[in-house]
Amino acid sequence: MEPSDEALLQSCRLGDADAWEQLVQRYQRLVYTIPRRAGLGEDLAAEVFQRVFALLVQKIGTIEQPERISAWLTTVAKRETWRVIQQEQRALTSHIALGDDEENGEIIIADTALPDDQVTQIEEQHQIRLAIQTLGERCTKLLTMLYYQDETPAYTEIAATLGISTGSIGPTRARCLEKLRRKLEEMGFE
Repeated sequence: MEPSDEALLQSCRLGDADAWEQLVQRYQRLVYTIPRRAGLGEDLAAEVFQRVFALLVQKIGTIEQPERISAWLTTVAKRETWRVIQQEQRALTSHIALGDDEENGEIIIADTALPDDQVTQIEEQHQIRLAIQTLGERCTKLLTMLYYQDETPAYTEIAATLGISTGSIGPTRARCLEKLRRKLEEMGFE
């Protein structure tokens, strides 16, 4: 069973490198997605990612609600994304003021913050991914193949990968989705 956010944070506070790695792995997609959805390129999104986790290292001893680390990381990622966007806009404005032409391939960054409903959607997707990872290997593989690949593989391929008959994919999917629903309820997902 996966350790709770509270347990991971407590272990991180005690200097446990494995706990730190688990925490980063658990939330890396969430933190990285926020700047990407705001229009930042890979390099700037990676910069935001580094800043967020560097701030977590600095503040780890002062986080009062470790069970809400996901919300803390989301808030910090939004703030850091906004900070990078503002820096990029200032840099772009100064280039234009100096007479640089816009035809040199510069990317124009969106001038609005990431809307709250998009952030909520990102957080929800992250919670669902975390829940799927707790369902056991068969359910995790099945749901990933069905819902998290660009193209859904043929049922024969899914059956071969899971070692089941093609006729049992539907009932297995139904059981896995029911497990997922219960897990999401346990996690307080509405």
